[in-house]
Amino acid sequence: MTLHLEFDQLHQGDCLDLLKRLPDGTVDLAFADPPFNIGYDYDVYDDKQDANDYLDWSRKWIAEVARVLKPTGSFWLAIGDEYAAELKVMAHRELGLFPRSWVIWYYTFGVNCANKFSRSHAHLLYFTKDPKTFTFNVEEIRVPSARQLVYADKRANPKGRLPDDTWILRPQDLPEDGFDPTSDTWYVSRVCGTFKERKGWHGCQMPEQVLGRIIRACSAPGDLVLDPFAGSGTTLAVAKKLDRRFLGFELSSEYAARVQSRLEFIEPGQPLDGVEEPYVKTVRTRKVQANMIPGLE
Repeated sequence: MTLHLEFDQLHQGDCLDLLKRLPDGTVDLAFADPPFNIGYDYDVYDDKQDANDYLDWSRKWIAEVARVLKPTGSFWLAIGDEYAAELKVMAHRELGLFPRSWVIWYYTFGVNCANKFSRSHAHLLYFTKDPKTFTFNVEEIRVPSARQLVYADKRANPKGRLPDDTWILRPQDLPEDGFDPTSDTWYVSRVCGTFKERKGWHGCQMPEQVLGRIIRACSAPGDLVLDPFAGSGTTLAVAKKLDRRFLGFELSSEYAARVQSRLEFIEPGQPLDGVEEPYVKTVRTRKVQANMIPGLE
């Protein structure tokens, strides 16, 4: 018998056990940032399993997420290089979810590697339960276009354009010839130790602005947002700020207590931490200058 789980709460326990207590078709949006199986030092979870065991476990919890999604629901999965391809194929081919985008989240302050290129990105896999009917709020996530940022073109849509699937949310931190803010890389710095946003007790804290874009795009106020691996609690915190219902699971009792404390200081309508979009800065190209300076051709 399915036992009711109270919403707008973090529940401490194994996500597989807790997911089974949710009825079919309950959740509007699920976001999961699970352990990557790369040997990270969690307090109670073993992050260095046999690859087949890790994939079997992943299959079980993703299947449960797919079951609890509403017919119009969406699922986002944050994952590293090691298992991104396998989990994408699994979710689509085996578990019946429909891939919409494979987003690259690019960040500075990446993981310094000794014997390979330093890691500075993660994968954000976006799926829907149905290929044609789902929530995608275009007007909530527009970014300034190149016509606005670079050329001051009067033909530019003043509302901006949709982001591509590589996200850069703070291109001003990059060199002038770096990523374009409308390209398919999402750029947001990791939440580093010196950042005000940093809570200081979880090494894998997601930035609020990454979750903000996802929650605004794929849910509406009052919708239920689920995070089966609450970690530092960012998904739940952002959902609450954006006036969504929320539901989180966390295996660690210590992390769960800290997340609960974090949520107690949040109210709907509070601004998200971090900078949402780049400032609009016009570069005076020759064409722009010619329109401003008489006689310049």
